[in-house]
Amino acid sequence: MNLFISHAVTKLYQPPLVNGWIPFLGEALSFKKDASKFLLSQQRKHGDVFTVHVAGRYVTFIMDPFQYTYVIRNSRQLEFHEFADAMASRTFDYPRVSNGNFPNLKEDLHKIYQLLQGKPLDILSDHMMENLQGIFEWKFSQATDWETEKMYKFCCSVIFEASFITLYGRDPDADGHKVISEIRDKFTKFDASFPYLAANIPIELLGATKEIRKELIHNFFPNNMRKWLGGSEVIQARKDTLEKYELLGDYDKAAHHFAFLWASVGNTIPATFWAMYYLLRHPEALAAVRDEIDHLLQSTGQKKGPGCNIHLTREQLDNLAYLESALNESLRMCSSSMNIRIAQEDFILKLEGNQEVSLRKGDWIALYPQILHMDPEVYEDPKEYKFDRYIENGKKKTAFYKKGRKLKYFLMPFGSGISMCPGRFLAMNEMKLFLILSLARFDIELVEEKQVGLDKGRMGLGILLPDSDIAFHYKLRSL
Repeated sequence: MNLFISHAVTKLYQPPLVNGWIPFLGEALSFKKDASKFLLSQQRKHGDVFTVHVAGRYVTFIMDPFQYTYVIRNSRQLEFHEFADAMASRTFDYPRVSNGNFPNLKEDLHKIYQLLQGKPLDILSDHMMENLQGIFEWKFSQATDWETEKMYKFCCSVIFEASFITLYGRDPDADGHKVISEIRDKFTKFDASFPYLAANIPIELLGATKEIRKELIHNFFPNNMRKWLGGSEVIQARKDTLEKYELLGDYDKAAHHFAFLWASVGNTIPATFWAMYYLLRHPEALAAVRDEIDHLLQSTGQKKGPGCNIHLTREQLDNLAYLESALNESLRMCSSSMNIRIAQEDFILKLEGNQEVSLRKGDWIALYPQILHMDPEVYEDPKEYKFDRYIENGKKKTAFYKKGRKLKYFLMPFGSGISMCPGRFLAMNEMKLFLILSLARFDIELVEEKQVGLDKGRMGLGILLPDSDIAFHYKLRSL
C-alpha cells in the first residue's frame, strides 16, 4: 500500500497508518464492535485522512464531508462495480459478471435499472399499492379488536410478500401466501448469515446456510418462474437479458434473480421497521404524519379505514412532507453504509485545500456517512429522533451546514455516485405506502415500553437491524 498526502508546496508524507496489533485482522475487531466510535477516535488522533488495516486490507478513510465530492466524482479512476461484483458473486453464488465470459452483461443489466424510474416506477408503485392493500385485507380485515404482534415480524411479513408478488408475480394454482411464507422463512435464515458472507467467511463454515441458499435459488429456476403470473417489467427484462448468455446455466440465472430479491428487501424490511417504530414511540410525530395522510385522502375524495381502496400518484406521495421527513430521519439514525471505491490505476486524488492523495492501482478509499449523520454540528441533538428535522417553513429542508458552509451531501442512506442504490425510489415509495395504509386503516400502539437498539452486526453494510423485536397492537380504525 503506497498512500501519500501532499500540500501544494510541502513535501509528500504518508497518511497515518492504523495497523492494529493482531496479525492479519489488524483493527477489524475494533471496527466491527463499533465502527463510528473507532473511526471518530482515529480522526481525533490523525485528522481527516488516515489508513486502517482491516482484515488484510488497507483502507483509507476520508472523514471530511466536504471532501466526499472529490471521491464521488472520480468514477472512472475510483470504481465500485468490480468490488460489488466480487462480493455478490461470492454471496449469491453466480459467476462474476465482469469476467471475460460475459461481455456486455454488466452494461445490459445496468440499463434495466431505468425501469425503476419515471413511468415504469409509477406502474411498479401502483402495483405495489394494490398488492399491499390485498395483503392488508387478507391478513387484517377481521381485526375489530386489538391484535398483538411483534413489529419486525409484522413488517417482514408484509414487505416481503408485497415485494415478491409485485416483482415476480405469483402462481395462480398454488396457495401463494403459504409458498411466499416458506420462501420468506428461508430468506430470513440466509439473511442472518449475510454479514459473514460479505466478510468473505466461507459458506461451509456457516452451518446450513449453503443448503438454504441452494433451496432459495431453486425457486427461481425457469420451470418455476414460468408458473408465476403478473410479474414486473424489470424482472422480465432481466430474464430476457440473462437468456442471451448461453454460458449462464439455469442455476446461474436463478442465482441472479435471488440476488435481485435480496437487494429489493434486505434493507427495505429493517428500514420499514425503524420508520414505524420511531413513529409509534413519538406520539407527536404519529399525530402529525397521520393528520397529513388523512388530509390528503380527504382532499382527493378517498376514504380511510378498512375496505377502502386508496390510490395515490407519485406527485401526491412526494408532497407528503412530514411523512418523508419522518422516513428520512429514521434512515439517518439506522443506516450504516460504507461507500467503497477501488483505484483502477495509479493517480493523484486531489482534495480541497491543496491536499493530494497518491493512490496506486488496487488501493481502497472509503466514506462512512454515518459519522456525518450523527455529527452534532450538522444535526442538533443527533441521537434524538426529530420527525420534522427535514422540514423548514412547511417545505422540505435541503440546506444543512458544517463550519458555516452548506453541505452538498448531508443524508446518504442509499450510497453515493456510482454505488447509489438503483432501487431507492421504489424502496421509498414502498415504505411510504406501507405507512399510509397502516395509519389510514388501523389504530396502532406500542405494547412494550422498552427501547430497541441497533444491532451493530451489519456496520458498513446498509440498514442496521434491531437488536430485539417489540410487541405492538392494532385494530381497525374507528372512523
